[in-house]
Amino acid sequence: MIARIDVTDPEEYAIYAGQTVALAEKFGGRFLVKGGPQEVIEGEAPSRHVIVEFPSRAAAERWFNSPEYQRILPIALRASTRDVVIVEGV
Repeated sequence: MIARIDVTDPEEYAIYAGQTVALAEKFGGRFLVKGGPQEVIEGEAPSRHVIVEFPSRAAAERWFNSPEYQRILPIALRASTRDVVIVEGV
């Protein structure tokens, strides 16, 4: 799962972000990138990137569609603009 995020309300977004690691872990997810310093070397980029590895596409979809994630998703939507995609990797 890859997310490109511009946080518009840092305090509210922190409420959401503080719950995502434990929730993703319930579905086998592991955060590889969660914010952090970045250097844009080509093009334009949002202020924050997140990459979460799941054991399968189905696990990522179960996480996203879970009642627990859907409960906190409105916080993220109020506090940021974002693009989130599930990408199958190697």
